[in-house]
Amino acid sequence: MKLTVIGCSGSVPGPDSPASSYLVSADGFHLVLDLGSGALGALQRALDVPEIGAIGLSHLHPDHCMDLCGLYVALKYSPAAPFPRIPVYGPPGTAARMASAYDLPFDPGMEEELEFHAWLGVQTIGPFTVRTAKMVHPVPAYAIRVEHGSKSLVYTGDTGPTDALVELARGADLLLSEAALQDDDQRNPPDLHLTPADAGAQAKRAGVKHLVITHVPPWFDRDTQTDHARRTFPGQVSTATPGAVFEV
Repeated sequence: MKLTVIGCSGSVPGPDSPASSYLVSADGFHLVLDLGSGALGALQRALDVPEIGAIGLSHLHPDHCMDLCGLYVALKYSPAAPFPRIPVYGPPGTAARMASAYDLPFDPGMEEELEFHAWLGVQTIGPFTVRTAKMVHPVPAYAIRVEHGSKSLVYTGDTGPTDALVELARGADLLLSEAALQDDDQRNPPDLHLTPADAGAQAKRAGVKHLVITHVPPWFDRDTQTDHARRTFPGQVSTATPGAVFEV
């Protein structure tokens, strides 16, 4: 598998990166994990819109899903339309949420361009086996494990510390983990995001091989967050940056 970072800015787009979006490719199939604010433009540097095989949404906060509105427009109004519908996997209610976001009637909403499915725990998407688990966040949110052959990567989405993430990430080759909060900040709210120490500790408990820190808001420094994650994770730790590619 090849993991390409499309957008990695946490909570809002930053001056050098869109919000969350990651491209997982294998066997000529392209799975997009999240399509947050500003990500669609950057995604088109990696592939054309009709080449998207499927999209998986961790949750329905705008920094993880809102560029589905732009994708809908591209699919509906491109001179090359109509295209085959693109499958979109996400929390229950995703179709209605996206219709509301674009002020569309719920019927048909975006259903003529996008084919919506709810996460079911284990699903086959293209050449991938995809497993999900519910995380702790103010809205329904899922971590996503993508397996291909003997290789696996896990994307946390947004979550506070939880044993469910440790179990989903058990033995993964790569854990793409958010670290949106700073260590030892008494203002950190519970059940919202991870600190670098949290990310490292959960990666260690899960026995992952490679930890990649992402979803750092523009008001914090990515490299500092990554350095702090090394305090609790003894293995390889990298920083997600726009356009970075990781082979799994």
